[in-house]
Amino acid sequence: MNHQRTMFVPFAPRAEVAPIDLRLHCLELVSGPVSRLRHIIGQLDMNIGRTPPSDIIIADTEISRVHCSVAQRDGQIIVTDLNSTNGTFIDEVKLAQPTKLPVGAVLRIGRQEFRHEWRTQSEIAQTDEFDRELERANNYVRALLPEPRLGGPIRADWFLQPCARLGGDAFGYGDVTENHFSVYLIDVAGHGAGAAMHSVAVMNLLRQRALPDTDMTDPAQVLATLNDLFQMERHAELYFTMWYGVYDRRSRRLEYASGGHHPAYMVSADRNDLVAMYARNSLIGAVPGKTYRAESAVLPPGASIYLFSDGVFEIVTRDGAQWGLNDFLPLLRNQPAPDPLMLNPQPPGMTRSRQLFEQVSKIARPGGFDDDFSLVVLTFD
Repeated sequence: MNHQRTMFVPFAPRAEVAPIDLRLHCLELVSGPVSRLRHIIGQLDMNIGRTPPSDIIIADTEISRVHCSVAQRDGQIIVTDLNSTNGTFIDEVKLAQPTKLPVGAVLRIGRQEFRHEWRTQSEIAQTDEFDRELERANNYVRALLPEPRLGGPIRADWFLQPCARLGGDAFGYGDVTENHFSVYLIDVAGHGAGAAMHSVAVMNLLRQRALPDTDMTDPAQVLATLNDLFQMERHAELYFTMWYGVYDRRSRRLEYASGGHHPAYMVSADRNDLVAMYARNSLIGAVPGKTYRAESAVLPPGASIYLFSDGVFEIVTRDGAQWGLNDFLPLLRNQPAPDPLMLNPQPPGMTRSRQLFEQVSKIARPGGFDDDFSLVVLTFD
């Protein structure tokens, strides 16, 4: 009788092959006023410019319609300027011929700076998620800022351009009582998430008028209370400067105090008068128990108040000169001459604050500002 035997032969399990995490060449935003943060460079040549048919379109007036091309050649990225008006730069060297863009090098076109990164797909996914979180935080901060007031006896507009994804500047204005209107600007030392969170904490207290035992129409009291609430040893060594003013509609008197902040400036309706509004006090958060003092002035009809952070004037010009406050002040009195070729010399949406930003941008070296640009303009009819 034949007996069949069943034999079990062990087989080694098939080894799972881990997916290859391919690396991709990317241009990642370092600085500049654009919304898209990363461009992946594929195998096909790509043109960068201001309008179609460019593959990467960047709305920057200093970029030509078709500015430059980027291409992969044997695993390297080659950049070629396409006879642009303002040139293409790698690590601040102007291109005269097709040039290799090494990993880590910075490509500058117009006011935009991009760093060449060689990233895995998982790194890109993680960075994208982080960018989305930052964008949500940035949207939250902007949601706390006041709406422009384009009509009425008190008009207000503003412009904000953080130098990082999140900045340390914040400002606000609005009615405190039926007869009192307040305006303030704070500038937290540093940039990034920590400075932004600190400015949001201060801004929320001011928006809710939640300062304890404080008359919100008294600028000196407001600064003294904030100084005690936000001592730097209790807030990760963060401190800030501030300007706070309250306008009385009945008397047209503006009372103001500055805590370590440079002056705000009053410009008369005819632009002949430029008056510094300054009350010298220490910055906020350094020394507890400080007493602050305020000053006041009567505003003539049609006068404007310009309130801004030091990032507005602490710039390096295209010629390499370091600007200061006195270099910026003449712009407050000067009305730019209209373009004779334009039927409407004031483009739609071009507020006074945006106008000043554009003027300073043309003077500053390309690549974005070194500090947050925050500017509030109020006009009192």
